[in-house]
Amino acid sequence: MRYSTVLSLLTIQIASLLTSPSHAIDLNGAWATDGAVYQKMFIRKGKSISFRPESEVHGGSFIIEGSSIRGKAAKCAIKSRREDGEIIHLLAACATDIMLSNVQFSLRILNENKVSRIFPGMEGMEMSYDRCSL
Repeated sequence: MRYSTVLSLLTIQIASLLTSPSHAIDLNGAWATDGAVYQKMFIRKGKSISFRPESEVHGGSFIIEGSSIRGKAAKCAIKSRREDGEIIHLLAACATDIMLSNVQFSLRILNENKVSRIFPGMEGMEMSYDRCSL
């Protein structure tokens, strides 16, 4: 194959990568099933977000910071992330006070500040979460 042909094909591939829309969403932040009561669920200390002592009585919630997901009772490290259209699949290694486990965490992106957790294999079961502005 001639050098100019290889260079042309490489240029076309790079251009297509640069012009492809990026669907990645930044999931960092605090997420709650009821965005109206997030002040009762989370507290910001400097740059860090944490749970208030009785946050679980106000609904479900989680915090994503970089490659970690935290719930009230579990801390997880994201091992892999795969996007499939509007759905993001995360595989996380999670630890609670009593056990370690791998968890599939799948989110349907509804908009920049609203996601719905879906449970593969359990069609119709979803939980919506709003991003909380702290």
